[in-house]
Amino acid sequence: MDFQTDAQRKTYEKVAVWMKELFGEGFQAIPGKPLFIVPVGSSITQVAVHPWGSDDAVIVGMAWVVQGVEITKDLLLYLLRTNTKFRFGGYGLDDDDDIFFSYSIVGSTADKEEVKALTLAVAGTADREDDQIVAKWGGMTALDKMKASM
Repeated sequence: MDFQTDAQRKTYEKVAVWMKELFGEGFQAIPGKPLFIVPVGSSITQVAVHPWGSDDAVIVGMAWVVQGVEITKDLLLYLLRTNTKFRFGGYGLDDDDDIFFSYSIVGSTADKEEVKALTLAVAGTADREDDQIVAKWGGMTALDKMKASM
């Protein structure tokens, strides 16, 4: 795997050990990428390690919440207002207007419990919120979209 910095490599290596300890066989390391996948309920959470400057890294948990939804003013207001209720993380839209939830922590100071909290917070939020959003505004959960494409 090609890492952009030594800090990214070191952070990835410690996160890989923690993911194995925390999730056993319930996670997947993506070959050639500093990325792990953790399925929880109807969410598929990604935990990625990115460089942050030359001497640190950031650990980013992200899960698609709803895909293929029509973005309306009402939906955007809901997402923005709901963001104010989260202690950590928040909703965003990708280039395809799919809704995701993400949460980031600093790699050099992260510990196993923080990585666990990040992963479960992202997964739990996506799993809890996806059905509610789909019921009101349409679209598909990440799991339903994956099943439909098989």
